[in-house]
Amino acid sequence: MPTAHPRIVVDGLVYFCDGDPAPLRAGGVTAANVTVTDMLDDLEPTFDGIAEWLERIAAPDSPWLLVRTASDIGLAKASGRTGLIMGWQNTLPIGRNLKRVRAFHALGVRVVQLTYNEANFVGDGCSEPRNGGLSLFGRELVGELNKVGVAIDLSHCSEATATEAARLSKRPVLLTHANAKSVNLRPRNKTDETLKAVASTGGVIGASIHGLMNWDNDPAHPPTLENFVAHVRHIANLTGIEHVGVGTDFAAVSDDEKVRHILDMTANQYSSATGTYVAAFGNTLAGRFPRETPSPHHWQRIVEALERGGFKASDVDRVVGGNLIRAFGEIWG
Repeated sequence: MPTAHPRIVVDGLVYFCDGDPAPLRAGGVTAANVTVTDMLDDLEPTFDGIAEWLERIAAPDSPWLLVRTASDIGLAKASGRTGLIMGWQNTLPIGRNLKRVRAFHALGVRVVQLTYNEANFVGDGCSEPRNGGLSLFGRELVGELNKVGVAIDLSHCSEATATEAARLSKRPVLLTHANAKSVNLRPRNKTDETLKAVASTGGVIGASIHGLMNWDNDPAHPPTLENFVAHVRHIANLTGIEHVGVGTDFAAVSDDEKVRHILDMTANQYSSATGTYVAAFGNTLAGRFPRETPSPHHWQRIVEALERGGFKASDVDRVVGGNLIRAFGEIWG
């Protein structure tokens, strides 16, 4: 029986889950934004992935609750289930058809990242050296996501795409899993300008423990929770504590080999962002995270690290769940 945890915890990003919520439950996670399709999937495999999740949720005595509204997160906590926030890390399944936004919303999708690392129809990702912003279609898509009530995630977007989307959005936007370049100069981290742009919408920045964002580029210094807390502190000082969340970028799996294809994809296809880290610490799932927190089972150590870092209890409550719940309520309606 998992240990009961009093706080509501919302993980801003779990990039893969094999369908078993046990690792999240063991860590006291109430709900998580789970990437329900691979980052480079187009329409058909995305639809199939969602169908598989909906079948899982519909099973008798399912341990999952599909989160459609912010209040469903509290319901998940009260009913002893794990809240599934269905999310994407790319807009490839939408193609050039804005009508698909409403269709996928009806199926339960609630978070959509505009780009992955490279450019798509919508705009540039963070690996594009030109740092372009939104396309004309991307600007239309921001409006449609706002209208339908789907959260816009800018984590893997270029700085220009992220700041432009924040400027155009009529609802809060999110960085579900991104840290501050001012603390660690890593390709996936964001400038203070972008962090402030997201906060100005009422949005939330999900600080991450993941080594690709939570590392000082020194092979002698593996990622730590202490360094993660430094990111939280910087973002809170810059934007206000009300704009800080946590997006671990964990995988929730019973067997690490279930994500071997993603580890290899990120190491090989995006070596400009991952190469130095993989060379220093290897290409294992646990090696992507601080030694204290190799998996979601250890989520409560993140809470403890924030407490050790001097954050008062009410602020910890906001960072580990309350701020995202507030933003989701404003975005989803």
